[in-house]
Amino acid sequence: MSNNDERYRSASQLRILKMLLLLGGHEVDGLAPSQIAKSLQIAPGEVTHDTANLRLAGLAEQIIETGRWRLTPRVPQIAMAMLRELERRGNFLDETKQRYTREPK
Repeated sequence: MSNNDERYRSASQLRILKMLLLLGGHEVDGLAPSQIAKSLQIAPGEVTHDTANLRLAGLAEQIIETGRWRLTPRVPQIAMAMLRELERRGNFLDETKQRYTREPK
C-alpha cells in the first residue's frame, strides 16, 4: 500500500473485506462466528457487526440450523459475470486480430 493509499485506510472496511475472503470456500458448511473471530483475530462483537453488514449487502447469510456463516450465491454470480465479460472481450480481440493478420485477397 502506498503512502497515498494509507490516508484512506479504514480498519473496519479492511476487516469486512478480509472476512469476505475468509468465507470463500466455506459455502456448504459455513464458518462459526468463533472460527471467524479466531482466524481474523478480532472480537466476537466485530464478527456480529461485520456479518450483519455482509448480510445487508447480500453477500453473506447465516445457516439457520447451525448459526454458521457462508457466502451467498451473489459472490460467485459476480465472478461468473466477470468471466463472461472477459470471454466476450477476448472473442472481440481475437476477431480483430484475425482481421488484421489474414492475407489480403
